[in-house]
Amino acid sequence: MPGIVSTRTPPPRLSVPSSDNQMRTTPGKSEPGSNSKLTSPSPIPKRTPSPSPSTSRAKPSPDLSSGKKKQTPDSAVVAKSVVNIDDSALDNSDLGPFLLKLARDTIASGDGSNKALDYAIRASKSFERCAVDGVPSLDLAMSLHVLAAIYCSLGRFEEAIPVLERALKVPDVSRGLDHALAAFSGYMQLGDTHSMVGQLDRSIECYKEGLKIQTEALGETDPRVAETCRYLAEAHVQAMQFDEAEKLCKQTLEIHRVHSTPASLEEAADRRLMALICEAKGDFESALEHLVLSSMAMIANGQDTEVAAVDVSIGNIYQSLCRFDEAVFSYQKALTVFKSSKGENHPSVASVYIRLADLYYKTGKVRESKSYCENALRIYSKPVPGTTQEEIASGLSEIAAIYESMNEPEEALKLLQKAMKLSEDKAGQQSSVAGIEARMGVMYYIVGRYAEALSSFENAVSKLRASGERKSAFFGVLLNQMGLACVQLFKIDEASELFEEARGILEQECGPCHQDTLGVYSNLAATYDAMGRIEDAIEILEYVLKLREEKLGTANPDFDDEKNRLTELLKEAGRSRNRKAKSLENLIDPNSKRSAKETTKRWGGLGFRI
Repeated sequence: MPGIVSTRTPPPRLSVPSSDNQMRTTPGKSEPGSNSKLTSPSPIPKRTPSPSPSTSRAKPSPDLSSGKKKQTPDSAVVAKSVVNIDDSALDNSDLGPFLLKLARDTIASGDGSNKALDYAIRASKSFERCAVDGVPSLDLAMSLHVLAAIYCSLGRFEEAIPVLERALKVPDVSRGLDHALAAFSGYMQLGDTHSMVGQLDRSIECYKEGLKIQTEALGETDPRVAETCRYLAEAHVQAMQFDEAEKLCKQTLEIHRVHSTPASLEEAADRRLMALICEAKGDFESALEHLVLSSMAMIANGQDTEVAAVDVSIGNIYQSLCRFDEAVFSYQKALTVFKSSKGENHPSVASVYIRLADLYYKTGKVRESKSYCENALRIYSKPVPGTTQEEIASGLSEIAAIYESMNEPEEALKLLQKAMKLSEDKAGQQSSVAGIEARMGVMYYIVGRYAEALSSFENAVSKLRASGERKSAFFGVLLNQMGLACVQLFKIDEASELFEEARGILEQECGPCHQDTLGVYSNLAATYDAMGRIEDAIEILEYVLKLREEKLGTANPDFDDEKNRLTELLKEAGRSRNRKAKSLENLIDPNSKRSAKETTKRWGGLGFRI
């Protein structure tokens, strides 16, 4: 499992556990193919241009072994008659293990997931019926884990979740390590499944429970605990909870310092994740330090391709620090390695072209920027075998952002539409698709296609609500943009509701003095003005002006605009300004996102802003 992560792409699908001895009762090295270590598919897959240097991490598996193999019926005999087995035969204690093995073998042979699903369902029923004194065995938990994995492979995630919740009721952690690790495995698999349907908050809660159980069973400094800490840190990164991610990553680094050799691959992977966290928090110098140390560890271990991937990340940091010449040098180093090791048409090469295109646009070299964009598009138009649709969609989305910066919204729209087609209907892609649709809405808005903009915003908001992402600053900004589209379509009542909801979110996430929050305040005041709620509009503008005068200063040109608007409203209301503005604790404070170019526009004198 990758140790470096990206917030751009969703998690991979669960695979059906196949080993009969994947949960171990004693610490130590895991057997080949075993899943005793800790984890399931990462909540955050690898960064497109840079495969991770970390060692392989196994999925939390439902498999538990009691140390003794049960005798099963003759395979040839049962295979012929298993289809005709009625429910009464499931009382045979030998049948459950055989049906479970048959389910795995069916998946492995490619005979069909539906047939394997039937075997797994009947295996679970048999284990449940054969419970001794009414107490289910860990074999039942194992079969339910397999059943849930098959549901996931069929895309039936909503059916997998209650199966895993049922499996969690089987183990009793007070009964020993077997039960503890079974519970751990169940929580991790349930977390993965929640992640696949975009429910990141629930996913993280499951991972936390799994980590707690594993820590109590194995100790705080066990290397397997470090792997789970990093796994949970990756989930926090995807949810943009960077402080929590940083704490866990530091814990992982500390454990690996104790148990691994200096400059190990494990430490290199940890430092790449830490660099990503530092970059997200704006601490570019620290991010650069971690990446350099990671690169040195990779070089010491002969991981040339991984060194190139780190060089791309180093280039990104240099670009953020405006050290453009050093960024170009890092990108070109990576490009040379990727071309020689992967081929000139590999998506890793395209990803470096995109980085160079972005850099050259920022330095005013538009012709060179477009040339690199075209080179990347050429690679994505004829992808080499092994290229995933997620990689192509991510690349197209990044190129679209560059065209958007070049003020070519129509070209950006075309690329975003292609990216959305590649991403929709894919497991775990809800948040990614929502992000693309939100960007499409902004592009439609810019070119004046307001009805299409509103439709895109509505689709994005619906997906984010379904995934539980209702409290992030991004969601608040999206609601503000959707409100502006409603204004353009003269749906003022809907706009006010959206601005009010955006206010509640952004004031909580960003604070009342943040530029986004102030923008929504202004939009809501303009909406109230349009609705004839003059007193409410006045109260909001008085509050905003008070914030600017006392905390932000009056040099911002928005201050004069808002002051003039307030003066006009006060004249209309026949009164003077109240210098002691009331708190908007119980009134609506809007939050808004300025446009991608941080510009301000006016509509009909009402003062709406994007």
